[in-house]
Amino acid sequence: MAEPSTTDQIAERVERLLLRHAELQRTNALLADQVSALTQERDSLKSRLNAARARIDALLERLPANAPATPVHKDAE
Repeated sequence: MAEPSTTDQIAERVERLLLRHAELQRTNALLADQVSALTQERDSLKSRLNAARARIDALLERLPANAPATPVHKDAE
């Protein structure tokens, strides 16, 4: 059996490279979608965190300045 010509070898290699390129493009698109979703989730979590901080700050403002510490009640032994 004769060996493939140099042109055939190059053509085969180019085909493999094109397939690999297409595969990498699909992978890149999936990763870009994941980055976008995670960015949105991060932004949502940051917003929720800021809202929670604001609520805690508002509650702290309502506490009296010299509030006595509340004793912890132990169950009868």
